[in-house]
Amino acid sequence: MSKKSFKVSAIVVVVVLAASLALTFTHKKSTSSASSASQSSQAPQPTQSSQSQGKASAVTQEELPTVSAIAGQAPVISKPVGDPPATLVTKDIIVGNGATATSASTVTAQYVLMSWKSGAVLQSSWSQGPATFPLSAVIPGWQQGIPGMKVGGRRLLVVPPALGYGAAGSGPVGPNETLVFVVDLTAAK
Repeated sequence: MSKKSFKVSAIVVVVVLAASLALTFTHKKSTSSASSASQSSQAPQPTQSSQSQGKASAVTQEELPTVSAIAGQAPVISKPVGDPPATLVTKDIIVGNGATATSASTVTAQYVLMSWKSGAVLQSSWSQGPATFPLSAVIPGWQQGIPGMKVGGRRLLVVPPALGYGAAGSGPVGPNETLVFVVDLTAAK
């Protein structure tokens, strides 16, 4: 290789490296700026658990209530924080290994119902024993949130008003209330 072609090759390599570094720096800067902008607006990132039925929610995992995972015992649930999600959120606390509930199932379940707004427990079947009912006869949040759950499992459901009792409310549930259910599935037929 001649000295002249060596110099040209070296210059080309330097130019290519400089361009590559410039692109990398620009990409990192724009990514960092976008990250800073999203952090400064403090908009919570959507979360989806593996059991969220493909629906995104505006609530972060850190804002979801925590739920104890001791099978056969009434769950202990932390008070929700932040704004409630606008869409149904499901999260398996304990994954069961029995029969799988479908939308056509009649299920038997223990459950606790909590208000997102107040953190107060509104209902619990744990003092009376499990309830049995066809999924087709309950609120849409259960109709959409229970199918796919296996007997022996415990699932957290956060149900927005549109999939719960809506503007009218019902019994201890106030108007436009976001509901937190913890459901232990004991049978599905």
